[in-house]
Amino acid sequence: MAEEDLYQTRLEKLEALQANGVEPWPVRFDRTHQAAQLHDTYSDLGAGGESGATVRVAGRLMSSRTQGKVAFGDVVDSSGKIQLFVAPEAVEAFDALDEGDIVGASGEVIRTKRGELSVRTSEVVLLAKALRPLPAKWHGLHDTEVRFRQRYLDLIANPEARRVAALRTEVVRATRLFLDARGFQEVETPVLHPIPGGGFARPFVTHFNELDQEMYLRIATELYLKRLVVGGLERVYEIGRTFRNEGLSYKYNPEFTMLEAYQAYADYLDMMELVQSLVQDVARDTIGTTAVSFRGHDFDLGGDWRRVTMIDLVSSATGTKIDLDTTVTDLRETCARFEVDVQPWWGAGMLIGELYDRVAEKTIVEPTIVHDYPIETSPLARAHRDDPRLVERFEPVMCGTEIGNAFSELNDPVEQRRRFEAQMEARAHGDVEAQPLDEPFVRALEYGMPPTGGLGVGIDRLTMVLAGVPSIREVILFPALRPERDEEEGIEG
Repeated sequence: MAEEDLYQTRLEKLEALQANGVEPWPVRFDRTHQAAQLHDTYSDLGAGGESGATVRVAGRLMSSRTQGKVAFGDVVDSSGKIQLFVAPEAVEAFDALDEGDIVGASGEVIRTKRGELSVRTSEVVLLAKALRPLPAKWHGLHDTEVRFRQRYLDLIANPEARRVAALRTEVVRATRLFLDARGFQEVETPVLHPIPGGGFARPFVTHFNELDQEMYLRIATELYLKRLVVGGLERVYEIGRTFRNEGLSYKYNPEFTMLEAYQAYADYLDMMELVQSLVQDVARDTIGTTAVSFRGHDFDLGGDWRRVTMIDLVSSATGTKIDLDTTVTDLRETCARFEVDVQPWWGAGMLIGELYDRVAEKTIVEPTIVHDYPIETSPLARAHRDDPRLVERFEPVMCGTEIGNAFSELNDPVEQRRRFEAQMEARAHGDVEAQPLDEPFVRALEYGMPPTGGLGVGIDRLTMVLAGVPSIREVILFPALRPERDEEEGIEG
């Protein structure tokens, strides 16, 4: 039967229930136990056993069946599943329910002769009538478009979706516990920025009516957090929503959750230790192990991660000896050989950075710290202590996916202004992602910021790794999707 026909049938059932004085959406139900509690408490109850304990349970009726004078139903709540054993006097009312209805039941906890823990009930109460049938009830919901567009159906039908959602919550909790234990202070900074900065990205633009001012959804929390370090908050972090007006892919969503943490009197070497320890502790706390399977590869997050320079990785991936003395002409030829698009105004540093992004990064499988980037690619990072053509920056990468970014932070206001001015020149050449001059931030640096290490970690990408799922859309409950199009009406929804 087509879904709309089933919908009409359920509407008719609804009318019949209401005609018989049944309230399809009562105001409350006093539940005493969830399914998992019952399974834990009565795990020792033997087959055919009776507990003598009366409980009240509630959840979604996922399946039902009648066997002679009795009936059975599987009720699922947020903790798991419990079976209802429906006594003969309640079977007629139970048969009037539909799979998908939210129900409540009270009765004695028993274990059937077949060994299934159950609630033997003489009354089942309808708590919310489901007017639409659940999809693919026995085999889960596999249509990717429906899963992400109607996430509630995905969560109802797929235990894996509920597992990933719960894991993401635990990742955030464990991250907070880790940083709090190390003396970091959690803060909140503005989401609306007058100047978009702290990353290479196109911002979302909005308008502040009261001030008649163009504003931007933040692309990073960095520049505000570093103001707090200037103000004397020596260890700060924020876990917050960040927005970048960029494409959709397995690792990009225009709004995502980012951890940023800043530690005074530290550098990028300290941040290497911090991110490695953070990921390992969060893994143990959430999935109980550092062994993971991600994008077709099995590896261990434990131990010391491999460390390699960006330039060495580019040389290895291209099969060409590359360093900072390689000419722009030779670098352009290498880019052309690997079909890497470049801009005419790019110098050697930007060309090496693009070769890394397009060719080298995807060759990384095991957890790796990729460090020491060309200075042109990182306007907010401190120049390398051994080679001023580089910056002290790294990214932790696994299976071709960077999960974070970190610097020894640039705290020289004169040099910061010069870097911003170079970025403005890039914008004049047409680089829409180049960072604008942030005069208030430079002014803050002029009051003095101590040597500082900064770290950003993508919470969604970290959850992808720990959950072993291939796409960021699996770990964001409501990911950005392309509009639906009604072919007949030509209407986008």
